[in-house]
Amino acid sequence: MLAKTFGCCRFVYNWARELKEKAYKEGGENISEFEMKKRVVHELRETAPWLKEVSSTSIEYAIADIYRAYNNFFAKRAKYPKYRNKRQRQHYHDRPTQGRGVRVDFERGFISIPKIKEIPCVFHRRFNGIIKQVGVELLPSGKYHISVLVEDNAQLPEKAPIRPENTLGIDTGLTHFAVLSDGQVYEPTHFAKKEQRKLKLLNRRLEKKEKGSRQFCILKRRIAKLHENVANRRQDYIHKLTHYIACENQATTICVENLNIKGLRRSKFLSYSIDDAAIGEFYRQLKYKCDWAGKNYIKIDRFAPSSKRCYHCGYIFKGLSLKDREWTCPECGTHHDRDLNAAINIKHFGLSVKEALPSERRKVTPVEQPLMDERSSEPKKLCCDFASANETGKVKGKRAQMP
Repeated sequence: MLAKTFGCCRFVYNWARELKEKAYKEGGENISEFEMKKRVVHELRETAPWLKEVSSTSIEYAIADIYRAYNNFFAKRAKYPKYRNKRQRQHYHDRPTQGRGVRVDFERGFISIPKIKEIPCVFHRRFNGIIKQVGVELLPSGKYHISVLVEDNAQLPEKAPIRPENTLGIDTGLTHFAVLSDGQVYEPTHFAKKEQRKLKLLNRRLEKKEKGSRQFCILKRRIAKLHENVANRRQDYIHKLTHYIACENQATTICVENLNIKGLRRSKFLSYSIDDAAIGEFYRQLKYKCDWAGKNYIKIDRFAPSSKRCYHCGYIFKGLSLKDREWTCPECGTHHDRDLNAAINIKHFGLSVKEALPSERRKVTPVEQPLMDERSSEPKKLCCDFASANETGKVKGKRAQMP
């Protein structure tokens, strides 16, 4: 039934796209979404009676998908919508009708969706609330993934007041995945890099198989399972780290960089490592978990000199290159670890109301957060809880372990 629903939704999606383009080319007519749904009920179902075998609400969502794709294209958020085929991502959405059709049994481990009853599954966590929508997807590894949208009417807690002693700065990178301003260091995991040799071997074997043969399908499924395993391990690591920072840490304010992840991925030397580290996913999870925990999430200006600036005296070392992991301030003589110094400066920039950038800053497009040019007060000095651990600017003690 799931495969049949995938095929019916794909058929309706392609039919609606073809009808919409044909009407526009012939007479400049724009068929509304409501009119398209009426044609499905009164015209398409008469010529294709097998559409009645699947859930009607899943067909409605397929129509809504094509209109959402066109709206995203005209808003310049996506490319022009293409036809769907069975070799691409297989998915569909459905919803309960009049509060019925979707039931969850946590004790027995079953979920029931429209037209399909008691599907055995493994739940990520328990939830309470009104089920609004379910999404079913066939993963390349052959597993089915069901996402449930629930309305629980929970209110986000109020934000805690911003205090310097309860503020944490985070610097991310490829040498160290995350360095906190209190001295904790989290090393990169390199999950994809560890499996790169095995992945190359399987891909070489796949090239020698006849496309569409039994061995070709077995190897393709095996490669998909390897990719899925790497992605799951990476997600687990990031979830644990972000939960520790946002929920178990004593800090009530988190300051991070506003990195241009898309721009960094254009580099042929760094793109693979950046994708493997998933820095953008780390920031995304950290933001919504801070909202859930009632903590402040502050992004500093993208062009703030976090690495080149001495956190002790404010001197900006213009000769610092990317390969320099440690440097000594020529003004005050403080020896800095590059990443720790950047984390402390990120904390200072986030706390400062107005902070001046160096005069050589080039013209750029505005960012969401206020620019450093609009800040004028002096950065606050290092708090006493950081001074004992970072007196020389180096990371002391053992590496922080994953919570």
